[in-house]
Amino acid sequence: MCLGVPGKIVEKYEKGGLHMARVDFGGIFREACLDYVENAEIGDYCVIHVGFAISVLSESDAMETLELLRQIGSVEEELGEPVQSIPRYQP
Repeated sequence: MCLGVPGKIVEKYEKGGLHMARVDFGGIFREACLDYVENAEIGDYCVIHVGFAISVLSESDAMETLELLRQIGSVEEELGEPVQSIPRYQP
């Protein structure tokens, strides 16, 4: 499953004609394209999905979302290893 994850824009620049940003995900920095959210500024939080900023959100919404994602990440820890894996789809 692919999730959009909130990150904080720490730098903006242009690369190959695209509006780009360096985005901080709690100490992990990635590059993201800002062309879908051209109003985003340094210090804003954006939802990043597969390298594209798809929406701007408030810091409080970003923190709430990150906390929920942290909780989801611990689901496997709470449930343990799956008893049986799901078989791969074969048409």
